[in-house]
Amino acid sequence: MTSSELWTRTTADRYDAGETEMSSAAVLGPTLAFLAELAGDGRALEFAIGTGRVGVPLRERGVPVVGIELSEHMAAVLRGKIDEDTLPVVIGDMATTVVPGEFTLVYLVYNTITNLLTQDEQVECFRNAARHLGPGGRFVIELGVPPLRLLPPGQVAVPFDVSERHLGFDTFDLVEQMLVSHHFTRDGDDGRTTAATPGTATPGRRSST
Repeated sequence: MTSSELWTRTTADRYDAGETEMSSAAVLGPTLAFLAELAGDGRALEFAIGTGRVGVPLRERGVPVVGIELSEHMAAVLRGKIDEDTLPVVIGDMATTVVPGEFTLVYLVYNTITNLLTQDEQVECFRNAARHLGPGGRFVIELGVPPLRLLPPGQVAVPFDVSERHLGFDTFDLVEQMLVSHHFTRDGDDGRTTAATPGTATPGRRSST
């Protein structure tokens, strides 16, 4: 399954609406300030730029940003916010895709390194970041720590959001070291439920419905 099959156009169109907390000034403001400081007077490259939650406002702060994104659907949503000349995006795998030029900062946020399901792929991602960085450049990764202490013996699932319109829970496979986040969203008032976003996994990502 390709990323564009996993992240359908419908899912991509809904993505920003489902991430209002992560797009809030309280969360995004410190992130942008941190990245802008590291980028300095140079350029920034975002791996898995998605819909541009971070890349677009970072560019608006004056930092030249280029993105790599595997999902054409996610990139299409980003393109509706900002033009190609202002924020170029290359469709490809962040572990292997190379874009022209040198960068002072490569960054990968919101657990997205877990899209890479194997250690070998994750190592290639680090190597690809190094290919793009100039002397003294930085590679920044944002990654959560699975809450294994919340998992009682014999239980494999932990809820992280239970609300009127959204149910989210993580399931754990301790042997395979895999975490899958399941998202169910209620559409309107007719009781229909759909998967809101693909799940996040450690060390990789799997989808869930």
